[in-house]
Amino acid sequence: MSIRIMKETKMERRSEKGSGSSEIRSAIEGLSETVKVKPVAEEVKVEVHGDHTHDDDAHYIPIKPFLSICNSVLQVLDRIGPTMAVLRQDVYQNIQRLETLHESDPSVFSNLVEIVKKEVNEGTARKGSSCSKAIVWLTRSLDFTVALLQKLARDPGQSVEKAVEESYNTTLKPWHRWISSAAFRIALKLVPDNETFIGLLMAKDENYETLKEDMQTLILLLVPFLEEIHSVLRFYSLDRIKAT
Repeated sequence: MSIRIMKETKMERRSEKGSGSSEIRSAIEGLSETVKVKPVAEEVKVEVHGDHTHDDDAHYIPIKPFLSICNSVLQVLDRIGPTMAVLRQDVYQNIQRLETLHESDPSVFSNLVEIVKKEVNEGTARKGSSCSKAIVWLTRSLDFTVALLQKLARDPGQSVEKAVEESYNTTLKPWHRWISSAAFRIALKLVPDNETFIGLLMAKDENYETLKEDMQTLILLLVPFLEEIHSVLRFYSLDRIKAT
């Protein structure tokens, strides 16, 4: 994707969603949508995979709210700055991959679980640019976002650089090759200071306490949502995939 297109996309998204913590609130709205669209199961379908069981209906994860949340994460990564440029591009490309699949047949590709199941059965889940791998990396990016927001909400005085580094070390670094980790350590010096970053996250008419409430609400919603996705990835043995 060209720099010009990335800049245009970034400007369009900011104009659509406004400024400040609207990114966090948009993610909250997206998570709320997942509850609304979950189907009521008429019959429980249980699969056995290795030593694990899996309830298809219990793990209905709608793709559109998931992608909406990921798009909101893009805005948070923008706030961090150039340090997250590589991660941001990776998130964007994975979103595009899933959006393209969904748009090809919305009635078929509406559930993340079914997408993973289909690729696993076809033997393509671990190959090339599969949608299953896109889901894995988007989920890890959301893990990073949760870890960062937890640190900022718990200790607003903590340096953003330290919070970003610690969040990266626990969520993304274990799955990155040494080149990606080295590039991240260099770019870490470009992270904004605490006051600047918090200011960028806040809307014009918002104070820190309101922002903190938004962050805590998003964390409470996002943690169980991510655990549901992780349980699906573990079931299909996709949770240990590393960067190529």
